[in-house]
Amino acid sequence: MSKSVSLTKKDKDPTGGLTASGRKKYNEATGGNLQAPVTQKTGLSPRQKARRKSFCARMSKAKGPLKDKDGKLTRKALALRKWNCGSVKINKVEI
Repeated sequence: MSKSVSLTKKDKDPTGGLTASGRKKYNEATGGNLQAPVTQKTGLSPRQKARRKSFCARMSKAKGPLKDKDGKLTRKALALRKWNCGSVKINKVEI
């Protein structure tokens, strides 16, 4: 059974994903091992490349819109952008 974690606004990074305090809070509450996103574009180790590839594959297949009803990017779109997941098209605009 998974544990739920209540994350506040300070735990969520406005550019997508969680802040360091948010990852720490999640890991302590669930016993998880969330790590910071791989945001570099070059000079990545094989492990970092594998993490990015895995994350992008999972998140890009996740259900849900990339924009909300007001036209703002969703948390999903922000995360894909932050991880540099290639071209994610939102209304013919690449992010």
